[in-house]
Amino acid sequence: MSDSNPFLDDPDLKRLTGRQQKSRQIEWLREAGIPFRVNATGHPVVLWAALTGKNATAKEGWHPRALEA
Repeated sequence: MSDSNPFLDDPDLKRLTGRQQKSRQIEWLREAGIPFRVNATGHPVVLWAALTGKNATAKEGWHPRALEA
């Protein structure tokens, strides 16, 4: 797991599912109830947070002082 990358990479996904083909990985993820999305190339995309139970929090955005008054 990489702190800079919130997504599983291909080797991690193959190790998790035990499957090489993207269609089989998707099938396995659905059966296991692990949330994922399918990207434009048809590959499943899984967040590490979906496996670890930790919610990824976004950094607080910029707020102009003019709006604070």
